[in-house]
Amino acid sequence: MMTELPLFREDFLWGAATSAHQVEGNNINSDLWIAEHIQPTLFVEPSLDACDHYHRFPSDIRLLADLGLNTYRFSIEWARVEPERGHFSGAALDHYRRMLEACRENGVKAMVTLYHFSSPRWFAGMGGWEARGAADLFVRYAERVARHMGDSIAVASTFNEPNLPALLEWVPKTGIPLTTLFQMRRKAAKAIGTGTFGCFFLGDPRKLEQTMIAAHHRARAAMKACPGSYPIGLNISLQDEQAVGAKSKRDTKCAKVYHAWMDAANASDFLGVQVYTRCRVGKSGDLAPEEGVELTQMGYEFWPEALETCLRYAAGRVSVPLYVTENGIASEDDSRRIEYIRRAVAGMANCVADGLDIRGYIHWTLMDNFEWIFGYRPKFGLLTRDRHIKPSAHYLGEIARSHGASLAAAVRQNRLK
Repeated sequence: MMTELPLFREDFLWGAATSAHQVEGNNINSDLWIAEHIQPTLFVEPSLDACDHYHRFPSDIRLLADLGLNTYRFSIEWARVEPERGHFSGAALDHYRRMLEACRENGVKAMVTLYHFSSPRWFAGMGGWEARGAADLFVRYAERVARHMGDSIAVASTFNEPNLPALLEWVPKTGIPLTTLFQMRRKAAKAIGTGTFGCFFLGDPRKLEQTMIAAHHRARAAMKACPGSYPIGLNISLQDEQAVGAKSKRDTKCAKVYHAWMDAANASDFLGVQVYTRCRVGKSGDLAPEEGVELTQMGYEFWPEALETCLRYAAGRVSVPLYVTENGIASEDDSRRIEYIRRAVAGMANCVADGLDIRGYIHWTLMDNFEWIFGYRPKFGLLTRDRHIKPSAHYLGEIARSHGASLAAAVRQNRLK
């Protein structure tokens, strides 16, 4: 392995990411809006106005560009585009096109995700991804989006972490309020006026995998037939899976959680790799972090080296290019975010030096936002919710401006290990 970090190529994508439901606010036609507002609920608080990014996106994108980042990854909200089944909102489609235009005006590439966990409430009411015809409905939505704005998209993903329900099956069940979960699902179905509530987070991983992989391939083909020429792939959640003990189920977990989705990506244009930490896997499943290790606000172990490990693992299974589409930590201490970025990017640079085809690093997230059932407590952002710029934003921006030269120079001077 090279002892010095390489300089990243001039067209490398350096950016930050958000998802619509977490930042836009008032996503009232979403299934998650329903789940947040009923009682009992798993959500500690509702999203409400979130970060009001729906209205503030022009200044937010300009701020991202001013920091030195050249890419903005955001999601298009299906519940806004198709608030009622078969009825598409021209105003919502125009809104997202204006976001793409704001990216272009600021010299920022737009990386869009079509589905980032939240669904239209009518889709959940028919059973969500486990319902007959779910793939057809997603393909229709994807085609409508691509036809309206495909000429302005730089990179697109169909799904964000579609393997998450399978990953959640490995989390120790202790502490999960199952009674609350089942009551929430029943109340949500009643609120929608149906007998079912097909929320993505609560879906059967095996049924979801079959339907969503088919939907990915069909949607990609439909989008390719529309205006524009851009790579289309999918983003999956990866952990640095470390075996503990001779009877560890690590290999079983990897096969069940990652392989089918990597195969789907390998038949596409790229794989988006989303990494936060490592996971210790024993003979009965996932183990808690070791006592005394540093934890983030999400309870994850502080382990930026996971990115390098996961990139190498992914490159060993797919032959398509890789993008790091999410990587970061939840912490009130921004100095730890800087340290995390430093070590994660250094690991990624080692991979590039060894010839891995990695084309971008997108940090999660642009601003502190609504972190699903955990509400507003976890702080993942380079910016605060009120747009105060943290030192980590300037740190990543400097790496981006210099295409990694500043980090490489630091390594050469033995300031980093």
